[in-house]
Amino acid sequence: MEHPHTPLRRGWTTGSCATAAAKAAWQALCGQGFPDPVTITLPGGQDVAFALAAHGHGPDGAWAEVVKDAGDDPDVTHGAHVRVEVRRAPAGSGVVFRAGPGVGTVTLPGLPIPPGEPAINPVPRRMIRKALTGADGHEPDVEVTISIAGGADMARHTLNGRLGIVGGLSVLGTTGIVVPFSCAAWIDSIHRGVDVARALGLPHVAGCTGDVSERATRALYALPEEAMLEMGDFAGGLLKYLRRHPVPRVTIGGGVAKMTKLAQGFLDLHSRRGQADMGRLAALARGIGAPDALVDAIAQAHSVAAAFALAAEAGYPLGPVVARGAWQVACDVLAGAPCVLDVLLFDRAGTLVAGHGPYPVAG
Repeated sequence: MEHPHTPLRRGWTTGSCATAAAKAAWQALCGQGFPDPVTITLPGGQDVAFALAAHGHGPDGAWAEVVKDAGDDPDVTHGAHVRVEVRRAPAGSGVVFRAGPGVGTVTLPGLPIPPGEPAINPVPRRMIRKALTGADGHEPDVEVTISIAGGADMARHTLNGRLGIVGGLSVLGTTGIVVPFSCAAWIDSIHRGVDVARALGLPHVAGCTGDVSERATRALYALPEEAMLEMGDFAGGLLKYLRRHPVPRVTIGGGVAKMTKLAQGFLDLHSRRGQADMGRLAALARGIGAPDALVDAIAQAHSVAAAFALAAEAGYPLGPVVARGAWQVACDVLAGAPCVLDVLLFDRAGTLVAGHGPYPVAG
């Protein structure tokens, strides 16, 4: 029996898991044995204990491994084995981070970590440094190598390649906690995509709702991969960030249903946030001269795609008015940012249905 009101279980970021493994390995290297469980302090001040999955000593160091528990979040890294090896480094080195197997390397500018560095984000680095710092406040001279078993394969299901992170996953986290279905990681990836595009000096970026609209938009403008922002349902997350960090030209592309929702003021286009208002869509049809029978049929249509088909067959295409409405909503969110904006609507086959703004006219 399902219990829809049961609170979703929170989990731990890769950064938290790496911190716990690093602390355990460091304590063992210092002759204190492997603490199991090992307790770390999250950025918010909470103390959390992690069980070790494995541990051991190497020729000149110690290592420990923690299995990531992402809670009830659909995280590709749930169950990943995060292993950290700690070795002493020359005096004055401080804490030096290395990417082991399954952890990526940054290759493009614009991310919080510069090119050439392992893809271990600033907050996990601070967490690890704090965990290794003694009671006297002295930061040790140590080399910390983080590995994630199968990380290179997992990374293919993330946005890392588009962000210029090659060879594996990023070690992420800002709070140390994974909040189920918060979508924060996705939105953060969108923001990092904008940062990379700006750092590369790209004059044009595009955010699309899915693979079909992304392929069609990219082909229409011959855009490089780094210009494509995997917006998904998070139109608001992209547009609000672009308002503060503008790019000269912005394209928003998507299927007719999600673009209709954008035109109706939805900034989160996921179905859980509500469905398109078919009555409002019917009113748009009336506004372009559709007869009462067609207006009524659109209001009763079972889907936006069906309504578009009815209107097109009768010679009253909804695409242009929906594109104009979506463009206006997006413009309002951009709030005067120096961006030239266009909005594109595609059908399920990737054919351009309509656009608004300075978009190329098909054919």
